[in-house]
Amino acid sequence: MITAWAGGLARHRTGRLVAALAGIALAVALIASLGSFLTASKATMTQRAVRSVAVDWQIEVQPGADPNAMLSLVRGTPGVRGAAPVGFARSDSFAAIVQGSTQTTGPGVVLGLPDGYQHLFPGAVRRLTGGDTGVLLAQQTAANLRAAPGDTISVKLPGAGARQVRVAGVVDLPQADSLFQKVGAPSQTQPAAPPDNVLLLPSAAFASLTGHATGVTTQIHAARDARLPADPAAAFTTVTGSAHNLEARSSGGAIVGNNLGAALDSARQDALYAQILFLFLGVPGAVLAAALTSSVAAAGGERRRHEQGLLRLRGLRPRQIASLSGLEAALVGVGGGGAGLGIAALTGRVAFGSASFGTSAGQWILWYVLAFVLGVAVAAGAVLVPALRDLRTVTVADTRRAGRRTGSPWWLRYGLDLALLIGSWLVFRASSGNQYALVLAPEGVPNISVSYWAFLGPALLWIGAALLIWRLTLLALTHGRSVLTRLSRPFASHLAGTTAAVLARRRRPLARAVVLLALAVSFAVSTATFNATYKQQAEVDARLTNGADVTVTEPPGARTPPSAADALKVSGVHHVEPLQHRFAYVGSDLQDLYGVRPDTISSATSLQDAYFSGGSAATLMKRLADQPDGLLVSAETVKDFQLAPGDRIKLRIQDARTKALRTVAFHYVGVAKEFPTAPKDSFFVANASYVAEATGSDAIGAFLLDTGGTHHKRVAAELRHRLGTGATVTDLTQTRGTVGTSLTSVDLSGLTRIELVFAVLLAAGSGGLALALGLAERRRTFAIATVLGATRGQLRGMVITEALLLSAGGLAGGALIGWVLSEMLVKVLTGVFDPPPDALAVPGGYLTLTAIAAAAAVLIAALNGVRRAARPAVEELRDL
Repeated sequence: MITAWAGGLARHRTGRLVAALAGIALAVALIASLGSFLTASKATMTQRAVRSVAVDWQIEVQPGADPNAMLSLVRGTPGVRGAAPVGFARSDSFAAIVQGSTQTTGPGVVLGLPDGYQHLFPGAVRRLTGGDTGVLLAQQTAANLRAAPGDTISVKLPGAGARQVRVAGVVDLPQADSLFQKVGAPSQTQPAAPPDNVLLLPSAAFASLTGHATGVTTQIHAARDARLPADPAAAFTTVTGSAHNLEARSSGGAIVGNNLGAALDSARQDALYAQILFLFLGVPGAVLAAALTSSVAAAGGERRRHEQGLLRLRGLRPRQIASLSGLEAALVGVGGGGAGLGIAALTGRVAFGSASFGTSAGQWILWYVLAFVLGVAVAAGAVLVPALRDLRTVTVADTRRAGRRTGSPWWLRYGLDLALLIGSWLVFRASSGNQYALVLAPEGVPNISVSYWAFLGPALLWIGAALLIWRLTLLALTHGRSVLTRLSRPFASHLAGTTAAVLARRRRPLARAVVLLALAVSFAVSTATFNATYKQQAEVDARLTNGADVTVTEPPGARTPPSAADALKVSGVHHVEPLQHRFAYVGSDLQDLYGVRPDTISSATSLQDAYFSGGSAATLMKRLADQPDGLLVSAETVKDFQLAPGDRIKLRIQDARTKALRTVAFHYVGVAKEFPTAPKDSFFVANASYVAEATGSDAIGAFLLDTGGTHHKRVAAELRHRLGTGATVTDLTQTRGTVGTSLTSVDLSGLTRIELVFAVLLAAGSGGLALALGLAERRRTFAIATVLGATRGQLRGMVITEALLLSAGGLAGGALIGWVLSEMLVKVLTGVFDPPPDALAVPGGYLTLTAIAAAAAVLIAALNGVRRAARPAVEELRDL
């Protein structure tokens, strides 16, 4: 009997089985793909964090401790593959005589590097010109002294007098911030910037030079090769524990500067945001696929009840009938689950080159098994549970009655949809406040937490909006008969009234189909919009950090006039904008001061309204142009000094003529929350002509070059060749890799690539399958209408009218829900965006594709229904 029943399902219920299999397959494929990819992404984040660190540990030997003993202790630490002692000494000044002119710098740092240091730590020192061994000058120091390989410089050390050395090469220190950290000090007490003047010496020369100097310290730089857990949080805990263990074993003789731990500390927050995005953007897709399966099963619920009644009349016991329903659920669950795993493996192979998405075999198998089990559970809930419920509550006599319900659903009577929407708004208000943090990751603390209750806002919105669309669709179909008649007349002709009556009678399944399509479209809209907005803001962040497509930064103290911009107009450069960079005291607080040309600054860089407060970007630039002494102040400074618009602010700025600080009066005209090349906390933006007049110098700190968004690398390379080490040239492509987190550069793009494909499939499936199954269940109605004289054109009109209503309601409702959900997601996930977006980015091409796919699926289902309705009525009624 089991085999015969299975064969009958395959022959006579093929469409319903395939539709249910497709729903389960989509749910399983989405969960398996996203889960595997999330795990692989976390491992990628850990690897990226490890690769980003040049020196894993900087162990500072404490006064009184034996450096050789500490070196042996570090080398014997498990997981350490190499260690080298590095000397640090403070210098009073550097000096050089170049072309008869003496150049002198301020205080600096001298490092003593042992042989093989650059081989052990290849990312710590980057050669620019000359040799890579011997006496090496940092790029900034070489620019300050105007020195080149072969020149002799003088080094003055406290307690040791002046010594002379010959420069062998000029180098860059890519990770100078961590190299010159104050080991063991909290982040708020670390130096604001690395030293401008740095000299690197071989260990023997360093020992000779600093023999009688004071303030010489020793650090032991260590490189680790220990195998770390794939998850960044677990890796951070492992590395931090190992560093603490070393400090404990040193008995106070060493303090560990854990650069690797700091990198993993940042990566674990990225990993948690990736997990949040998985929940925000991935889980709804899986839920939607499960809802599609349930809808498919519900579409055949009436027929299933009739079949159960017939089986009971033929003598089958409830247990036997339940086993037959279990067989159908097993076919759907196992078949759909297997197909879903195949789709997931194919997705991984095509999109990422591996069916496992790059994760380990154990993690890959775990996610695939979990997805398969969830698929089987969804199939059981959609097929088996309703069948068992009917067995308990529906009698044979009940199955012979028309299954039409007249009462309203309980949630409709109690206004659950409105309550959920109000609850969503309240949660959103609380979770998007100024002091709210979705992810809390205190620096250096192993524990990291997420405020998961913020998920309630989007979740309640999604459910509440779906129920509201259901309510509105029921109201429109129940009380809009006259409107429906007029709308269907162009398609159904004389059967327009009948069509309206049929639609009103079928309002429940039609409302369910509209809601399902709306949810699928909203999933596509919110996912695509969030992804496009994130990409937009990642680009904005890179441009904000770099300043423009290409930026040429002059060394401190250089007196480069604005006219030097002419020499930078190489091929591909559309505009060169000079930008002053000074320092100014407000009270005792030293801040960056940027002098701009308000009329032309926007020609080279992007100024978004979100960067400012108290007016748009254009408005505030016009204020600076109209009011020469106008000043834009950072939000932090406005708060600290309780400033109000129009207040007079006196800044102390160095006079270029006397080198003394002089007081310059400004008027506060607005707030600059962000500004190209500026730090994120405290700075000023003023009129360049006013600053030049007040200080006696129009020297430029940087030039912003607009290349039209193309040829960044080529222009930057040409300028580096032309300028040499006299200026620092950075381009947008280079900065993207510097400021982008692992979430930006790797994981979000892959996450959304998976979701966007599934979103199109779900949108098409939700519209097409819902209509196709509804039409298949109404073959008897079409056959009777044909017997009563309805023409094929009139039947086509009935079907087309229903398809149009489904498409219009689903697409419009989905677009509205998707837009509101996108706004909420962007606001709740503010921590992902830096800076926050000025406006959402709308991916018009993808959304058009989604709408076309959904409409095409509905149209295909409608045409197929019309084709089947054209069968002779007698044959159709006999088959039914």
